[in-house]
Amino acid sequence: MKRIPWTRDELLLACALVARNNWHELRQGDPDVIELSELLRSLPINRDAASATPRFRSPDSVSRKTTDIATVHPDYTGRATRGGQPTRDVVAEFLARPDEMKAAAQGIRDGIASGELHRIPPQPGEAGDDGKTPASEGQLLARWAIYRERDRGLRQRKIQQVRQEGRALRCEVCGFDFARVYGELGTGYIEVHHKLPLHISGPTDTRLRDLAILCANCHRMCHKSHQGESWRTPDAVRAVMRSAPGDGFGHVTSGTDS
Repeated sequence: MKRIPWTRDELLLACALVARNNWHELRQGDPDVIELSELLRSLPINRDAASATPRFRSPDSVSRKTTDIATVHPDYTGRATRGGQPTRDVVAEFLARPDEMKAAAQGIRDGIASGELHRIPPQPGEAGDDGKTPASEGQLLARWAIYRERDRGLRQRKIQQVRQEGRALRCEVCGFDFARVYGELGTGYIEVHHKLPLHISGPTDTRLRDLAILCANCHRMCHKSHQGESWRTPDAVRAVMRSAPGDGFGHVTSGTDS
């Protein structure tokens, strides 16, 4: 059988299992390994591989991956197995940000259990500019988050809230106003962005106060994969703009109306 590299989503789930087992490997007959094998085969990103290859992500292969993960841990005294750089990267991130990474793994499980992730098709922009999976949340949670942000009804409710509060419909990061620049063509247009990613907020019902209104450029920068991050708050992007060289920030407001 041709070896199929493990995706970040799969590594998140496997690493969470090993972490829960005090960073020890699990054998192929372990009920948790069998359950994870079934879960991995059910992931939307694995449909083709699972249907074409009965042994894909078998309990044996899952057990071997838990060994790869366990032997990378700093407390392991033996020789590490050849699990690959993506495995080492995810383990390092789990050790650096355990709560966030465990939440990401649980978010994937919740999405599968609810059926949400099976209903959402691949979304444009769910991968980084280099074509790789987003750093923190993995492909499936990024897909879910982008899908939520493109919900037309949610966007309209946020726009209505902003107008009811007497605020201008302009980007909360740079102050760009579509109507001012494009006239009638841009009237009423703005994009929405969740201030917290799914792997932190959890797959909860979206509250309007958890949304920011952004122009297309700032929205893209909030999602852009860069230096291990693939989600930024409007405040974080605004700080990046303020520290950038040049005078491109001259038109930017604080993001609030005076």
